[in-house]
Amino acid sequence: GRHGFVVAITGIENVGKGLIRDGTGFVTFPVKYQCVVFRPFKGEILEAAVTMMGFFAETGPVQIFVSNHLIPDDMEFQSGDMPNYTTSDGSVKIQKDSEVRLKIIGTRVDATEIV
Repeated sequence: GRHGFVVAITGIENVGKGLIRDGTGFVTFPVKYQCVVFRPFKGEILEAAVTMMGFFAETGPVQIFVSNHLIPDDMEFQSGDMPNYTTSDGSVKIQKDSEVRLKIIGTRVDATEIV
């Protein structure tokens, strides 16, 4: 979400009165807590694993999209059973499950993913 992803709860300050949810019997409690969050910011350098070519990568709960326009000019897309980007001399290959280092140039929150 826009505040980041909770990595660890470091302290609970207050637990309020519970509210029984109609029709389910579940109880919801307001809780005030302190936590460590993971929230990438513009300019941050992250290490991630490639999950799809074009390409998407993941680091923890964050999905990162890397546009074709941001792939280095000396890399060429190779289609086939295992699509990848390969340097002209073949020394570097980026494909699914490759580990990559990325610089964040922008962020957005996908409202459909907020629970």
